[in-house]
Amino acid sequence: MKLKTTLLKLTAGLAIAASTSVSALAAEATITISTWAPPTHGMNAIMWPAFTKMVEEATEGRVTTQTKYKLGSPPAQFDLIQDGAADVTWIFHGYSPGRFTATKMIELPGYEGNAEAASVTAWRAHEKFFASANEHRGVKLIALHTHGPGVLHSATKISSLSEISGMKLRLGGGVSGDVGAALGATGIRVPAPKVYETLASHAADGVMMPMEGKQGFKLNEVAQHTYTVPGGFYRGSFALIMNEDKFASFSAEDQAALNKVFGETLSKMVGNAWDQSDAIGRKALDDDPSNSYTESSAADTAAYAKLAAPIVTSVIAEVTAKGVDGAAAHAFITETMKSQ
Repeated sequence: MKLKTTLLKLTAGLAIAASTSVSALAAEATITISTWAPPTHGMNAIMWPAFTKMVEEATEGRVTTQTKYKLGSPPAQFDLIQDGAADVTWIFHGYSPGRFTATKMIELPGYEGNAEAASVTAWRAHEKFFASANEHRGVKLIALHTHGPGVLHSATKISSLSEISGMKLRLGGGVSGDVGAALGATGIRVPAPKVYETLASHAADGVMMPMEGKQGFKLNEVAQHTYTVPGGFYRGSFALIMNEDKFASFSAEDQAALNKVFGETLSKMVGNAWDQSDAIGRKALDDDPSNSYTESSAADTAAYAKLAAPIVTSVIAEVTAKGVDGAAAHAFITETMKSQ
């Protein structure tokens, strides 16, 4: 019986491999995806397989994908795509300070809604307000998205907002850096794949990340305690980008087919993948008795809103200086998030 089971598993594996080979052979073009998070991360476990299916269905199998790891560091991904070392990747805007400003608007605290709602809103706000800023020049922008609400994961339990002051926190950049400073924390900048070792070595006391990190980056092992305010401290802004020459190499038919699913449709799909990942991360927390989850008191919630107000004002001013009506964009995002 054991031998029979082994043979059945082997046969199934060969069938999958054969199917993959046939699909690859049938395709006329292959998109090489560069990804930088571990395989357990939701972008790799959930999103890229869904992206591949979307691309193959849109082009009736003429275009497929292959995924490659460790082609470059997270901050190097934009240039990697622009130079043609890979065809598609995902970037975190906060890793490139100075290159992106308008994208900080979706990261601000105070919005209601999940990652899917924020991602759809980010795309609509880009189309309505930010496209003219041309911050993604040099690549083809195919989606915008956010992660879920950013929370504080730490090795010691935090029960009040005041306890964050003086902590050493890994902060990803963008608005999260502004939030950390407002809370009195010392920011440590390391890319997400380095977070586990940074916390394990006690180089940082905690990290601000979405709930996904509990599973995707194994924070349940090194940052067992989670503290948050309603709606999260911030959101992280990301983009999916494609090499322009690669897109131009597709037939006119396939370009049209892909453009129909790129943009808001793809942004929504990526946001949904983050929401699924957050749910998995929350389950990892709930299933581990050494982990805890604490929500801010009413007094701390009000205190954080007061701390966050100058950050909102500052970002609106930054965006306005780029020739965009920052106040109108902020109002649009707030209302669109509520309606999702």
